[in-house]
Amino acid sequence: MNTENPNCFVYEAGELLIELLGGIRIDTLDRMRVTMKVSVINRKYPQYISETADLAVRHNLDLYNDTQVEKFVRRVAERLEVGSIAITKAIADITSQLEVYRLEQLSKQEMRKEKVLSASERESAVQFLEGKNLLERTNEMIGKSGVIGEEINRLLMYLIFTSRKREHPLHIISLGSSGIGKTYLQEKVGELIPAEDKVEITILSENALYYFGQRELQHRLVMIEDLDGAENVLYPLRELQSKKFITKTLAQKTTTGETKTVHIKVEGPVSIAGCTTQEQVYEDNANRSFLIYIDESKEQDNRIMEYQRRKSAGSVNRKQEREIKELLQNTQRVLQPVQVRNPYAEYLMLPDGVFKPRRTNAHYLAFIEAVTFYHQFQRAERVDEDTGERYIETTMEDIQAANYLMRDVLLRKSDELTGACRNYFERLKQVLQKQKKSLFTSSDASKMLRIPISTVKRHNLALLQSGYIQRQEADTKRFQYEVTSYEDYQQLQATITTALDTILERLTSSLTAQSTNEPVKPVKTKRVRPSAQRLTEK
Repeated sequence: MNTENPNCFVYEAGELLIELLGGIRIDTLDRMRVTMKVSVINRKYPQYISETADLAVRHNLDLYNDTQVEKFVRRVAERLEVGSIAITKAIADITSQLEVYRLEQLSKQEMRKEKVLSASERESAVQFLEGKNLLERTNEMIGKSGVIGEEINRLLMYLIFTSRKREHPLHIISLGSSGIGKTYLQEKVGELIPAEDKVEITILSENALYYFGQRELQHRLVMIEDLDGAENVLYPLRELQSKKFITKTLAQKTTTGETKTVHIKVEGPVSIAGCTTQEQVYEDNANRSFLIYIDESKEQDNRIMEYQRRKSAGSVNRKQEREIKELLQNTQRVLQPVQVRNPYAEYLMLPDGVFKPRRTNAHYLAFIEAVTFYHQFQRAERVDEDTGERYIETTMEDIQAANYLMRDVLLRKSDELTGACRNYFERLKQVLQKQKKSLFTSSDASKMLRIPISTVKRHNLALLQSGYIQRQEADTKRFQYEVTSYEDYQQLQATITTALDTILERLTSSLTAQSTNEPVKPVKTKRVRPSAQRLTEK
């Protein structure tokens, strides 16, 4: 049987020519519905047939339904004036070949078409991962690949995308107003991830996630362009994040007409990224993800517009951008799944005041492990002599880097205002201080910041309820407001910074005290060759 054309399979057997119009569905194995076109070619004795015997027979049927097949054989034999035995044998052979074809196609769907790196590509990727100041050089490369500004957000997002290879991946949601560049940032950083390791989705229907292959999403990055239009799938997304699999039970009718219960399961783990214009994300989804807010400053606007002008003028080195993307994709390909152990985890304490401390603490520790995982070619691989497990260890430098990158994330999680409201409030305070004004109305704020009056009123109400502004009596009918404190955010920033610095100081002093007194008994381990060297030898 010739299956080169997926829309028309061709089978020849003696005088018979059988064509399967429209191919065959491979998503259901309990039935085999086809549309057959049967005709006779090279007839031996054409002079003895009727005028209608040269006309093709077209019919759709289920090859697993014996009654339908038997009736179809009789009809074809009568219409084409050929023997029923030849037709029966041909259909049986077609059915067997289609079963093999479907299983092969399903296996191909489960398998990822991974790019095989050449020796030079692998060597370049390993050398990059082995070099000093890996995070700084990675951030620089991300900028040269076409991501303008967003130095913290882009590196944070890249490391979270890298965590898809781990047992417990991280997730990220980008927030910001419309047209500010949320999708652009996610898309450009996503281009640095190999195509075989990501699934890009514009719109998700309610049950779409349940119909991926059972292991099709394992260790993949799922990028959702607009979470605002994916409200119906927020629940399965949460379950995929937490339980690392989703299931669905539904009823289907068999070929005999009986109702049968079918259990569908899609396995993870996955790393999920999405964008939204909403000021607040549904709490259950927000708690499972890192929340980043896009830079909406005037300086960032100028940087982006400058890049757009250079790109339009042809002064952007597009070839260099492509080469950098290929290099970073190859570094992702050579990273291997490896366990990470953080010997300092017991000494890491989150700053007081962080909302949802239990889940935030898990994110904090997991992000430190993600930083260590990215440095796997600079860490000696160890073996636990008791369990035989291979692992690498977190260093103090990993914790310092994670603290620096997570500073804004922890700051937002400690702030009772939403990101949009906080941005509005900080801009408002700057304008009021610049103009040396103490009182303002909603109309004044709308004009000064060029924001719709409805948005200003909504933010002012939130600030009033939280005590950040207070209402003043005025002779006019309009309400006037006054800022209660201009240093609240700076104080919060200082608190978070001090707390993170204290973590490292406490960690250093605790380890020093332990070494001075009675050291903690280490796990029995032995040092083996670094993973980079072993991979290069392979």
